[in-house]
Amino acid sequence: MREQSTDEIDLRCPQIVADNAAKGLRLRKQFGRGGTEIGVTRATELKNREKLAPSTIRRMVSYFARHEIDKRGKNYGNEDNPSAGTIAWLLWGGDEGRAWALELKKKIGNAPDI
Repeated sequence: MREQSTDEIDLRCPQIVADNAAKGLRLRKQFGRGGTEIGVTRATELKNREKLAPSTIRRMVSYFARHEIDKRGKNYGNEDNPSAGTIAWLLWGGDEGRAWALELKKKIGNAPDI
């Protein structure tokens, strides 16, 4: 599969990913936990549907691979008392963010940032 030029690829996330990131930001504020400042920065970029750099897409894929285990934690997915892992996962776009980043990484490969 050939890598596409990043000029040919929309590097802005789908609305559902933006919505997940916004939810993560709301929950982080409400519960005072979940994610790092980097996660907050990523959530803000996603929520605003900013065009992301190829290296950011690759970092998203890496984040999700490292944090998949968080889904096994206590209160993961609990709407009334979400775990820090739930909130952090949402900051990075949630399950839809993971799927989007994985698919986009296949298209951009090792494309450089511009």
